Amino acid sequence: MTDSSEPSRSEPNFQGLRVSALESRRRDEFARLIERFGGTPTVSPSMRELPIDKNKEAVDFAYRIITGEIGLVIFLTGVGFKHFLSTVEKHVDRQRLLNSLSDIITIARGPKPVAAMREVGLQPSYRAPEPNTWREVLQLIDQNIPVSNLTIGLQEYGVTNHSLVAGLEARGANVLSVKVYQWDFPEDTEPLQKNIESICQGKQDVLMFTSAHQAVNLLRMAEKLGCESELRTAMDRLVVASIGPTTSEMLQHLNLPVDLEASPNKMGQLVQQTSEKCHRILKAKRFTAAVLPSSASGTAKEKLGRLGESLSQSPFLKACYRQASDVTPIWLMRQAGRYMAEYRAVREKVSFLELCKNPSLCAEVMVTAVEKLGVDAAIIFSDLLPILEPMGFDLEFTHGDGPVIHNPIRQAKDIDRVARLESMDALSFVTQTVEQTRRALPERIPVIGFSGSPFTLASYMIEGGSSRNFLHTKSLMANDPSAWNILMDKLVHSISLYLNSQIVAGAQVVQLFDSWAGCLSPNDYRTHILPHMQRLLESIIPNVPVINFATGNPMLISCLRGDSRTVVGIDWRVSLDVG
Repeated sequence: MTDSSEPSRSEPNFQGLRVSALESRRRDEFARLIERFGGTPTVSPSMRELPIDKNKEAVDFAYRIITGEIGLVIFLTGVGFKHFLSTVEKHVDRQRLLNSLSDIITIARGPKPVAAMREVGLQPSYRAPEPNTWREVLQLIDQNIPVSNLTIGLQEYGVTNHSLVAGLEARGANVLSVKVYQWDFPEDTEPLQKNIESICQGKQDVLMFTSAHQAVNLLRMAEKLGCESELRTAMDRLVVASIGPTTSEMLQHLNLPVDLEASPNKMGQLVQQTSEKCHRILKAKRFTAAVLPSSASGTAKEKLGRLGESLSQSPFLKACYRQASDVTPIWLMRQAGRYMAEYRAVREKVSFLELCKNPSLCAEVMVTAVEKLGVDAAIIFSDLLPILEPMGFDLEFTHGDGPVIHNPIRQAKDIDRVARLESMDALSFVTQTVEQTRRALPERIPVIGFSGSPFTLASYMIEGGSSRNFLHTKSLMANDPSAWNILMDKLVHSISLYLNSQIVAGAQVVQLFDSWAGCLSPNDYRTHILPHMQRLLESIIPNVPVINFATGNPMLISCLRGDSRTVVGIDWRVSLDVG
């Protein structure tokens, strides 16, 4: 049994995609890496370090180390450490400075300052763990070094890290910062200009950042060329990859998309992981571009539910994006139901499946529930299973027994008749429900779309309904992994189309319900489910929060964490403090 519509996942490969990067010092090496993984590289240097002339502050910084005024020094970059020594060596005794550094506490933010210090015979007292951000520096200090009333010297790199400075000062430290170099454009800016023009013209598929300041210089040059708006729009339609958290934070600060982040934050890992994941992300982003009219105003992010405007008003969206809120947002997964007289009146006239297929009634029921309860978000009124009908299953909701599949999968060969969802025509009532619910609610109330997760939908397909032990599902999963993977591939493809269509229709958040995942052990989940869930998350339009909710087994929580936009849902079996 084969499914040739899915590309091979055996080897990460760009498969000829056009890959742009802004690396300067290791330009040629980076281009070779892209080619090695099957990409067509365009690597243009975007910046260079310039020592600060007549840097009296650096000399004063060195004297304060020698005299013992500074009791701890944090070196953020290797090139910064080297520039510091070369800047001050004409003014202070080099060996005396090195001896003084060896006598006090020193912290290296990552491997590059460690290597630079070792070149001159110094061993840092501490090294911040990966991913080497300012958060790890502060965590290391909290665990090992009391800094109250201590004078800390901070070697900066081009721009001030205000979060690190504020964190040190909040702990009672006196911070003395020194800049030893600044960023500028490369001497030859023509390659960078041509790269920007290529991106704006839609001639690139992937853009990779290996440094935070590359993003700053990219926008500076685009502004100089008069095409910043075109560049931002173009970046909504290609895959943007970041080497690590510091670079991602800068991209987000500049309101640029971040579609994936390398882990660990190494150049080789960035290229390999991007080559593996970019196809699904690119498909999701181009799906958005295809269904949204090109003549419409605003960027894709603004069209997708006006997230930026809603975020300032919604405590629920703030929580999804890990931002502080004045209140704890509340919503209910079953907000509309039999407790409502209005719902019971509707159900007297139509069956449950007929209700699910009537967008006007679905929107009316949900809006009534939101107004009655005063909640902070609205999940659309629908069900997990209507998606199965266009995939080839005969679905019925029977009184007392719930959903029944009359033609379940009973043998591996039955998977051949399972159709991949290629169009939302048969499910247009779902997107219409999203649209009508969105229009009927205040902007401050986000709309949540949803789908069943691959395992739960597969369980219904195989068991024919609910089950106590999921014997048929587990048997296929364990005894015929090839057939199982083909079924999962079809579900991942279908669910991603289903959720992306809801997002484009106006859902600002989507949720994946894995109602039956609790029957699996953590090992079974990691082996048979997690790889498919990771592909599914990568296939959903970037930057839209995805709530990953699996019930029944608290041991699965660690498996539910996805990318940076994933929200983990927990049930009553997990206390909030543990969650």
